[in-house]
Amino acid sequence: MRGRNEARRRRHARVRKAIRGTTARPRLAVYRSNRFIYAQVIDDDNGTTLVSASSQEEPLRTKTLTVETAGEVGKLVAERAKGAGIASVVFDRGGYRFHGRVKALADSARQAGLEF
Repeated sequence: MRGRNEARRRRHARVRKAIRGTTARPRLAVYRSNRFIYAQVIDDDNGTTLVSASSQEEPLRTKTLTVETAGEVGKLVAERAKGAGIASVVFDRGGYRFHGRVKALADSARQAGLEF
């Protein structure tokens, strides 16, 4: 019997077949656990993480993971990406539905100025 996380990994593998982050347009990858949410801007050509943010960082650590907290992480990663000179990314939802916390992170990153 397959577990929930294995099914998500299989969905993520299907998504990753089509999505690739380049130096010009890196990939914004999202990972969601029960307690925290993480976002990374990744250059797949060089295999490097350019920028990252998570709800585990100091100002957000004490808050529970809600749609609002995920939105703050999206805003934070967008500000850091813009500071690093990244204006446009490819969104990688990580096998999760584009709904709830994942959608909140994406929407707030868009509002903060990232294009995808």
